[in-house]
Amino acid sequence: MNATRTLRKIAAFFWRDFLIARGYRLALIAQTVEELFGVATFFYLSRFVDSPQLERALPAGRSYFTFALVGFAFFDYLSVSMTAFDSSLEEARQNRTLEALLVTQTPLPVIIAGSAVYPFVALALRTCVYLGLGAIFFGFAPRGANWFGALAILLASILAFAGLGILSASYQILFKRGNPAKWLVLGVSSLVSGMMYPVSVLPRPLQILARMIPVTYSLDGMRTALLAGAGWAQLWGSLVALLAFAVVLIPLSFAVFGWALRRTKITGTLTHI
Repeated sequence: MNATRTLRKIAAFFWRDFLIARGYRLALIAQTVEELFGVATFFYLSRFVDSPQLERALPAGRSYFTFALVGFAFFDYLSVSMTAFDSSLEEARQNRTLEALLVTQTPLPVIIAGSAVYPFVALALRTCVYLGLGAIFFGFAPRGANWFGALAILLASILAFAGLGILSASYQILFKRGNPAKWLVLGVSSLVSGMMYPVSVLPRPLQILARMIPVTYSLDGMRTALLAGAGWAQLWGSLVALLAFAVVLIPLSFAVFGWALRRTKITGTLTHI
């Protein structure tokens, strides 16, 4: 019964966010056009790029276009993870609903999870659009892909990234402004994670740094599953690394968020804008 009630609450969060998004149909159309331009950019860039070192880093028979498209599409999961919780809190604070929501009997993890459901569902659809546009117009064809392996990598990635996002939301609820560390994490990750080029082309110190952030394992596992059609044995290393990040970051982030929430209640600044 409790599980059913929890699912209903999460569904209510999703429906609320869906109704808000439905009111901005023009923005959805513009976003789809923007995604088409993004995919086209990678395609024509791939026709220019030619590096023996890059070719050795790609799965056999794959092009730079497929490498960059997968990297760009799935790097978005880190970006959304780092902004979804912040945005939800800020919107609730501006609408004067945050305090009312937090004093209900809804557990804190359910509130946090419910606030993130719609952004991740929308991102999943956007990822399908990216890959679909690549397949329709530019020959992206992940034949032989291990789709179940890719799904496992994706779910493990979301768990790992969510911990970072909740930590960022903790800063937001304490200081009522953007977290500079969030942009540092995104900037460093975009530089060293292998989003646009293989990690192997980086200097040795940056390669070591790349192995200390979860998105590196996410992109590596996703490409291995989708482009190389690798089995579970080859994906195991990426899965274990992502789950290890999740095991550490999720409990830590909930503890920090809970502390930040108690702190703002004591100081009376919970709903301050």
